[in-house]
Amino acid sequence: MTFQVTVQPSGRQFECDEGETVLTAAIRAGVGLPYGCKNGACGTCKGKLLSGEVTHGAHQEKALSVAEERNGYSLFCCAIPHSDIAIEAREVLGLGDIPIRKMPTRVAALDKVTDDVMIISLQLPATERMQYRAGQYIEFLLKDGKRRSYSMASAPHIGEQLSLHIRHMPGGVFTDHVFNTMKVRDILRFEGPLGSFFLREDSGKPMVLLASGTGFAPIKAIIEEATLKNTGRSMVLYWGGRRPQDLYMHRQCEEWARTLPNFRYVPVISDAHPQDNWSGRTGFVHRAVMEDLPDLSAYQVYACGAPVMVDSAKQDFVALCKLPEDEFFADAFTSEADLAAG
Repeated sequence: MTFQVTVQPSGRQFECDEGETVLTAAIRAGVGLPYGCKNGACGTCKGKLLSGEVTHGAHQEKALSVAEERNGYSLFCCAIPHSDIAIEAREVLGLGDIPIRKMPTRVAALDKVTDDVMIISLQLPATERMQYRAGQYIEFLLKDGKRRSYSMASAPHIGEQLSLHIRHMPGGVFTDHVFNTMKVRDILRFEGPLGSFFLREDSGKPMVLLASGTGFAPIKAIIEEATLKNTGRSMVLYWGGRRPQDLYMHRQCEEWARTLPNFRYVPVISDAHPQDNWSGRTGFVHRAVMEDLPDLSAYQVYACGAPVMVDSAKQDFVALCKLPEDEFFADAFTSEADLAAG
């Protein structure tokens, strides 16, 4: 049995198989519904259910509250239709233009840049070329059927290898493997590109780029893409970490600030120790943005990192700094531990 999904206001339609989520069916049909985590944690795919019936699988309360569900909102990554439905969603233009593929890849290099951050370079088969937009991610397909998501850390035009920044989560099955047993030339499989977090090229607005930890990876790709295309847009990067060593590509960011026109870099440390000799900005990274730019009404914001940072930034920027809600683009890095806690 299949059900028909109609997206408003565009009027686009696609079919959803029985037991399939709305988002899974939309991705298969090439319909550009916005999404991030695909597992009920980030709320990016939330929209209105205009007619019909759905049930929701497991998800976090912050992504879709009971009150929101009562008021007709739906989380499309967890929503399973039981009839034909009509939904209201802001489609992402061009999202379905690049095919999502499953591909093998070989580990080309492992570069441990800090005690808990590894930069992995992946070599694709000689006859393959990976199409994606700066900011998107891939999912590794593990042997137990589980998946792990990581953003591409370079723009599509840079080199033939994919670069990923992976933070060690002690006890995490995949990151323990990356840090303890993975070797150069190992073969992995992944699916991608995924996600609706990428540079919006139809805007000329100045950009605030906000990252915490390895959330810097897709932000780095966006900076490289905007630079290559010579957009002329003003960019300011706020990168936050607990300790200075968490800003593992600090020198690269300083080099951008020296050489790129219209680019500024503001590093922010939340838990500096006396031995760090840190003399820069301190506190929460999104608060530094608010101190410097109390009026964000004319900006676009791209945010990536810990869910608490992304959620706080969106809430405060919209409520206190006049940022239009539809000019906040985000990718919250949700770990298995985050899901369990939620």
